[in-house]
Amino acid sequence: MARVVLTIGGSDSGGGAGIQADIKTFSALGLHGTCAITAITAQNTLGVQQVFALPAEAVVAQLNSITDDFSIAFAKTGMLHRGEIVEAVACHLRRTAIPFVLDPVIEAEAGGRLLYPEAVEALREELIPLARVVVPNIFEARALSGISVRDRESALLAAERIMDLGPQAVIIKGGHLDCTDLLVEGDEISALAGQRVAGDNHGVGCTYSAALTSHLACGCSLKQAAVSAKRFAEGALSGSMKVGRGVGPVSQWAGQQAVNTAACLEDGKI
Repeated sequence: MARVVLTIGGSDSGGGAGIQADIKTFSALGLHGTCAITAITAQNTLGVQQVFALPAEAVVAQLNSITDDFSIAFAKTGMLHRGEIVEAVACHLRRTAIPFVLDPVIEAEAGGRLLYPEAVEALREELIPLARVVVPNIFEARALSGISVRDRESALLAAERIMDLGPQAVIIKGGHLDCTDLLVEGDEISALAGQRVAGDNHGVGCTYSAALTSHLACGCSLKQAAVSAKRFAEGALSGSMKVGRGVGPVSQWAGQQAVNTAACLEDGKI
């Protein structure tokens, strides 16, 4: 039976980020994706024009429908928007014990606030303690930890502060610095090097966390999953598409092609 994964987040009407990017990533990696939508955004490559939050009971109804039928191997959370949605999602994930990646989506790359300030505290208190891994960028890490991330030392301090909230691991993404991610899991600290890739970046964060979720669902260790997800996101970024007047979306197809090429190189087939 195919592995089934779940994404809980917002819909991007422009198709580049959010639920749409997650489902495309799951599909590219050979998994069946399910979703619970928390909010509908009026969004394009130029930014987020409006956000319409769904009632918490609508989110819960979707989650109940999914978990009543499917066996979820792994989940991820993205845009949760309001405190009551954070609390409802935390309650469901606590009850079902589904392991999950927490992507603390606060603002859209193309511009637009996606998480109310009051919801940040709910995220810290209710959801982060349940997470298998939290994957903030440097700006989200500051919002969660109060520490401004400028280098590896400050990234480590921020990761340790977030670890104090109770998750099993933290990955501080380094895309806004030198492209090196910092993974903290228990007493182990790993620097995961990457490369600066040319291309538009709409949806790259969602694509990374969805790829990480996929690899964890397939049984990879967290470090293996993080390296593979980073490679996938870099490939997706390199294949980004100019489809509007603003920041173009990344290509999950290109991400999978990059992973296939890297695997062939490692196996000596190229």
